[in-house]
Amino acid sequence: MTEERSTRFERGTDGPRVIVVGVDGSDTSLRAAAYASGMARRQHALFAVVYVQPVPAAGAALGAPVAETTDDIAEDLVRQVREASEQVRGVFDFRWEFHTFRGDPYNGMVEAADDLKADAVVGASEQAGHRFVGSVAVRLVKAGRRPVTVVP
Repeated sequence: MTEERSTRFERGTDGPRVIVVGVDGSDTSLRAAAYASGMARRQHALFAVVYVQPVPAAGAALGAPVAETTDDIAEDLVRQVREASEQVRGVFDFRWEFHTFRGDPYNGMVEAADDLKADAVVGASEQAGHRFVGSVAVRLVKAGRRPVTVVP
């Protein structure tokens, strides 16, 4: 008895369904978002923009309005994504969502990718500490849990 294999192509089921990008307001993270939105549009995937709100213990202990500040950043990022999507409406249509997670950027992105069942992650950042601990995107690559595109 021979095993019969289907040679039929499944239209629309190949490629990622959810592409997650981490944004922090830096120029490189916004470039990563632009790249990821193009990927999502071409793949007909959900473009999930994620901002991980840092929870610095020192700032909270000193009474700094950390949550208020990071909420303002999240609102500004949503505004920027909304404006960018409005500029291309009718020319390039794609689905997008904005999500906020709290914690350190690496663990927040891992949680976001897991929660959103991401098929792919796009990331970049230009913060000073990366010389010592590496960028979040590079750490995600090293973890090897899903495909990661690092945008310079």
